[in-house]
Amino acid sequence: MSQRMKVKQILSDDKAHYEVTVKGWVRSFRNNQFIALNDGSTNNNLQIVIDTDNTAPALLKRITTGAAISATGQIIPSLGKGQKVELKASTLEVLGDCDGEKYPLQLKNRPSLEYLREIAHLRFRTNTFGAIFRVRHALAFAVHKFFNEQGFVYLHTPIITASDAEGAGEMFRVTTLDMNQPPRTESGEIDFREDFFGKSTNLTVSGQLEGELGAMALGEIYTFGPTFRAENSNTARHLAEFWMIEPEMAFYELEDNMNLAEAFIKSVIGYVLENNREDLDFLAARLAEEEKQKPQQERSEMGLIEKLELVLHSEFVRITYTEAIDILQNSKPNKNKKFQYLIEGWGADLQSEHERYLVEKHFKKPVILTDYPKEIKSFYMKLNDDGKTVRAMDILFPGIGEMVGGSQREENYERLVKRMEEMHVPVEELSWYLDTRRYGSAPHAGFGLGFERLILFVTGMSNIRDVIPFPRTPKSAEF
Repeated sequence: MSQRMKVKQILSDDKAHYEVTVKGWVRSFRNNQFIALNDGSTNNNLQIVIDTDNTAPALLKRITTGAAISATGQIIPSLGKGQKVELKASTLEVLGDCDGEKYPLQLKNRPSLEYLREIAHLRFRTNTFGAIFRVRHALAFAVHKFFNEQGFVYLHTPIITASDAEGAGEMFRVTTLDMNQPPRTESGEIDFREDFFGKSTNLTVSGQLEGELGAMALGEIYTFGPTFRAENSNTARHLAEFWMIEPEMAFYELEDNMNLAEAFIKSVIGYVLENNREDLDFLAARLAEEEKQKPQQERSEMGLIEKLELVLHSEFVRITYTEAIDILQNSKPNKNKKFQYLIEGWGADLQSEHERYLVEKHFKKPVILTDYPKEIKSFYMKLNDDGKTVRAMDILFPGIGEMVGGSQREENYERLVKRMEEMHVPVEELSWYLDTRRYGSAPHAGFGLGFERLILFVTGMSNIRDVIPFPRTPKSAEF
């Protein structure tokens, strides 16, 4: 039996006059003779030419859009437009029938992204989602490749945790207690001592705190895993389950942290530009079409590939929060009251509109903002000598706003305890975290990057639900 080959390889080889077997799904079937076959390796289809005279009519009837088939035959030069080679089939087998009338992915009715979210189990078979998920795979591979080459250790941090790293409190509870009749303490509260772990536990919002413990022995680690937020938000930017990349580095200060984050982002974007150009070109064309539907003033000035190359070849601008506030306060949209949230002065928490103004209008390239007011940042960030700001850094991207959030961590035990008390973070519960400041503390830093946000940027999609296979959002946990 001849060797099975992927469509991508056949089309990229351009060789002819050899026998091969292909397997995939029928995208279309024309004139009872030409099958467009796709196997998921590329958006491009392989044309299969059937010898109609020698194929049983009953078999021809079963070749419908969506059916899975296997075909063996000769790869020959194609006379038709759009492909250099095609398969002249000598044998054909239907592996899985498909009711062509009921199959929801018909070429003629071009389903919307909203509708495809309702049939997320089938949307992988469309060109758009084929391209997105091949790019997602390539980005994940590029993440591991980058950190491996830098000598980092990949650390799996817990998914079930008893601590809240962000202090935001919007966490999913994990329990085995009977919800109808939970055990109660004498004061009437739920008695979590009876629960599986003997205490109240949640799904993690971040692997950072545990990551720091690893960095304090292994030097440089990174986590890359699922995180969960029970935030009741239905925006195009929020998911309840998403993936985070969180490196933590011993002996790094803020400057080292910024250098690493910039090199990391450029490396993974460079990888997909080099290895997934076909998919990116498809997504760029899709985005250009989408942009044409928007009013002129809302259109992006740059195409997708241009935007990726801008990030790849720009030196990121580095400014302090204080400098950013000055720029924003004196900006036209602020003076003309065009911002939804006006910048009154120092201490304001920057919104996405402000971040995007700095990147898209003012500097026209990615921006790293540093030294934020301590009031608007987390307890573990190192206090600067001014006593007002912390050594935080956020990387801002065109079209997205914040892409990376990180900081130099507070390594001084007394100062960290003081910050925790000020911010009402339970000191006793985090005694294990404080131990790293008791036993051989060292300057260290790290950052977090939401993987889906990165994929949004790289694919040019506008809704985060379209870059994760099965989105989890309020009132929606299908599939």
